[in-house]
Amino acid sequence: MRIVVAPNAFKGSLTAFEAARAMAKGIRRVFPEADVRSVPLADGGDGTLRVLTSALGGTLRTLRVTGPLGRPVQARYGVSRDGRTAVIEMAEAAGLSLVEPGRRNPMLSTTKGVGELIRHAADMGCKRILVGLGGSATTDGGLGMAAGLGYRVLDASGMPAGLCGAALAGVARIVDGGAGGRFRSVLVVAAADVTNPLLGAKGAARVFAPQKGAAPAMVRRLESGLSRFAGIIRRDLGADVRSIPGGGAAGGLGAGLVAFCGARIESGFDLVAELTGLERVISAADFVMTGEGHLDEQSLRGKAPVGVARLARRHGVPAVCVAGGLSGRASRFRAAGIDFAFSLVPSPMSLGEAQARAPGLLADAAERACRALELGRRLLPGKTLGRGHACR
Repeated sequence: MRIVVAPNAFKGSLTAFEAARAMAKGIRRVFPEADVRSVPLADGGDGTLRVLTSALGGTLRTLRVTGPLGRPVQARYGVSRDGRTAVIEMAEAAGLSLVEPGRRNPMLSTTKGVGELIRHAADMGCKRILVGLGGSATTDGGLGMAAGLGYRVLDASGMPAGLCGAALAGVARIVDGGAGGRFRSVLVVAAADVTNPLLGAKGAARVFAPQKGAAPAMVRRLESGLSRFAGIIRRDLGADVRSIPGGGAAGGLGAGLVAFCGARIESGFDLVAELTGLERVISAADFVMTGEGHLDEQSLRGKAPVGVARLARRHGVPAVCVAGGLSGRASRFRAAGIDFAFSLVPSPMSLGEAQARAPGLLADAAERACRALELGRRLLPGKTLGRGHACR
């Protein structure tokens, strides 16, 4: 029997690689002879750096850059084996995890360090730069990133406008200064797990800024500032970023990457699936096990487990999902290709306890899923799984 384990990270508990190992451990308790293939995944958010760097046979570099609150931080980025592709996870330089809960405020946080990472990768000769857009502490529309890239963003008096969300309202002019020239021969791909636009009811400020510490008055100021910034980008750079799907990802960094780097925005899951060869591996499997921290309605909008399930259904392969929490309508997940969903929490416990015990709980949940599968095989002898692959 060939089984594919293809989990996302379990945020706060397990990396995708650790989750894959735990799942494989539980599977082998039931199917010790199984050929278990591990394909750790990401969707543009947490874990994208490591997953894609590994898929490209690359290595990690560390760079001292500007952190989300302006203080220096050590941020990593990946470079492929051939040196032509860089992998950047914006959260390394501007992530919410870098800011203490009591200091989170998207009016005061910046993406300048992300720009510094991108600029360094381009200057080192990388011709393709992949930027994961999850986990941001920012809502600056890429204003800070522009400064990190070398653009001059000025206020009405011709002075630098600032680097954070609060500075958006004072932007009067954007001067390229040659900064955009380095991207004429560099492909920049923004990997997003959401399709929200920059502005409006589903935009960066109204949907995501409250999750980063913004009060209602701040949300209104950020929305106004992003709208002004988008207008100046259109006037000075000729790019209309107001309604691009995914432009609102990472506090508007998706839109900023389009404006300042000529980037294209892609589904993070689709990009990872392509570079890891996921569909090819799934097509030869008897069943697939995937998972993430929480399976909910948001998972249907581009998250890795649903992406895995859709690929599995395309090839007639059953898909099982193990998650820390389950919510939403089961019929919606079945329609998306998830045949069974299991929680890794077997009894009431605190979040802290569940996170501390996550490796063992995930292995146990994978075992339960496989025992249910084994029971089905016994009740229906002679039946097969997947595309004619018999369970032996």
